[in-house]
Amino acid sequence: MPSKPPVPPFTHESAVEKVLLAENGWNSREPRKVALAYTPDSEWRNRAEFVRGREQIVEFLTRKWSQESNYRLIKELWAFDGNRIAVRFAYECQDGVGNWYRSYGNENWEFDEDGLMRRRIASINDLRISESERKFFWPLGPRPADHSGLSELGL
Repeated sequence: MPSKPPVPPFTHESAVEKVLLAENGWNSREPRKVALAYTPDSEWRNRAEFVRGREQIVEFLTRKWSQESNYRLIKELWAFDGNRIAVRFAYECQDGVGNWYRSYGNENWEFDEDGLMRRRIASINDLRISESERKFFWPLGPRPADHSGLSELGL
């Protein structure tokens, strides 16, 4: 199986890099591409939904991004140790009728020796916001390097 650097054990620098790679992948909104960062038998808990394996990841992300338009995500390293990384994140999106939401959450990640994520545990809360409360402004796709992160935005 191909390696997905950086690989564990993580240093602060490699953990920050892994988080940014994950953020960029999710901001691509390409389910098949994103799924390649996970082991073929990866296990997820996303809110109260349980997902197992790459095909279910693709199905989950396809459904998610068909319901959440104008999706923009920022992830930030919270902690790391060995083959585990904890992140906090927020994303903004619109629902099918144009309401804006900001979703806040925490994820715990566990990686195999090749740097593929084998476990993802996500806890997420949604907050309806007005368009004037939005903070994530960049063209769809990866967050530009000069756009503020969560801490800088006060989130």
